[in-house]
Amino acid sequence: MMNNPNPIRDYLVPGKRVHLVGIGGVSMCPLAEVLHGKGLQVQGSDMTDSDTVKHLRSLGIPVAIGHNADNLGDCDFVVRTAAVHDSNPEIAGAVARGIPVYERAQAWGALMQHYPNALCVSGTHGKTTTTSMCTHIFMAAQADPTVMIGGTLPLLHSGYRVGHGDTIILESCEYCNSFLSFYPTVAVILNVEEDHLDFFKDLNDIEHSFHRFAELVPPSGHVIVNADNQGAVDSAVGLERPVFTFGLDHPADCTAAGLTDVDGAPSFDIMVHGEKYAHVTLHVYGHHNILNALAAASAAYVLGIPGSAVEEGLASFTGAGRRFEHKGAYHGAEVYDDYAHHPDELHALLTTAKNLGYERVIVAFQPHTYTRTAKLFEHFVEELKLADVAILAEIYAAREQNTLGISSADLCRNIPGSVYCSTLDKVADQLRKIARPGDLILTVGAGDIYRAGEKLLKED
Repeated sequence: MMNNPNPIRDYLVPGKRVHLVGIGGVSMCPLAEVLHGKGLQVQGSDMTDSDTVKHLRSLGIPVAIGHNADNLGDCDFVVRTAAVHDSNPEIAGAVARGIPVYERAQAWGALMQHYPNALCVSGTHGKTTTTSMCTHIFMAAQADPTVMIGGTLPLLHSGYRVGHGDTIILESCEYCNSFLSFYPTVAVILNVEEDHLDFFKDLNDIEHSFHRFAELVPPSGHVIVNADNQGAVDSAVGLERPVFTFGLDHPADCTAAGLTDVDGAPSFDIMVHGEKYAHVTLHVYGHHNILNALAAASAAYVLGIPGSAVEEGLASFTGAGRRFEHKGAYHGAEVYDDYAHHPDELHALLTTAKNLGYERVIVAFQPHTYTRTAKLFEHFVEELKLADVAILAEIYAAREQNTLGISSADLCRNIPGSVYCSTLDKVADQLRKIARPGDLILTVGAGDIYRAGEKLLKED
């Protein structure tokens, strides 16, 4: 946010030339396509020549490989992905030339002001799944939404969609207060827990951020809150607009009735204000996914989507990429992959897995970031004890340096029977040694732990 005396919306007009740094990223590629569709001259750069880069080039959007100040050309403004720092040569070059530089979240925030309905799904966990469920519902309603998801959705064959309807659906992340650049007309708060403690001071600080996010909703909009999650409820205290609630264990505007189990998957009526809105049978498991479905249905309800579209949309939803995603079988053991990287997510995953009838649940877990592992250490230990066998891969650094001197070996010493593996190859070797028919093998984490499962399956 430098060199920008004017708001970014002043630049989002046909004919303006924008340069996107990191244009091939999961949320930058759809941003480029949306801006291109609005008549801007779009160009960009990325470090690798990926499929998304090839797609953008097919649309007539030039993409340079590698970062160089010369790539800026005669652009009017720059948008950067969160992974690009001030030291990047293109950012430094823009600053030197007085070209305004904006953040990706600012661009999405300005764009969503063009949509009558801006549905923003937030929460410590469950965002990708719930945003994906919303997408299925609004697609079933033929609403032609524009969508931005933090993962791959099989329905879209990607993590985004550029539509022409009046609704934009965005996964909205609290990290670095990113979602405070948005302009939601519907703000969903799934849950608020301790996380991203390298940025937030504590839970109160996180709740304050979510409260500010909810306050962005106009008086005519809707704030949707999980009545079963205390952090979410606390975040909504004092809002000057009505709050629409969903939940299973506490009184709520939207809840489930007649809950039954169909081959392990939940089937239930969705009730709104005591009246049946829809009947759904999910193809994803667990208590947490019932809540995710209620959240998505609540968003659909307040935006006037018929219950029949909720039924059709959720009936076709089989999960987002890396969310309890079936990868294959190895020597009679079923292999799944999941993105869980917070103790609460691990709890939801492992308690669900333990009820699926497998002889053993084997989890190969890769902690994500040193700060999260250190701050939530005891919680990780307790949840990983739920597995019959725990294999600990080394911590995935992501954006951090290991200034804390922490290792997954420290977790391992506190989990009876667990095994520490310093590399993903060793994780795959350990899985190969112990796998047997009747096992459920889970590769779990937000880093690249999925590669261990893929390596295992290639050798079967």
